[in-house]
Amino acid sequence: MLSMNNKYVIAGILLIIPFIAYFAIPTYNRINPQIGGLTFFYWYQTLWLAISAVLFGTAAYILDKGAKE
Repeated sequence: MLSMNNKYVIAGILLIIPFIAYFAIPTYNRINPQIGGLTFFYWYQTLWLAISAVLFGTAAYILDKGAKE
């Protein structure tokens, strides 16, 4: 089992990952490759919306599970 402090660290890391990806604009500020007519810039951000939801949900689960124990 993880200690309470470790749960906060893991949840914090999961919450920071999407911000790092979003703020690294030069890495995805381009047109190619395109998927379904969408430029890389748009489908990369859309993909990260789904990834962010999973990461935020996981962090919430970790923190909620820690509160119940």
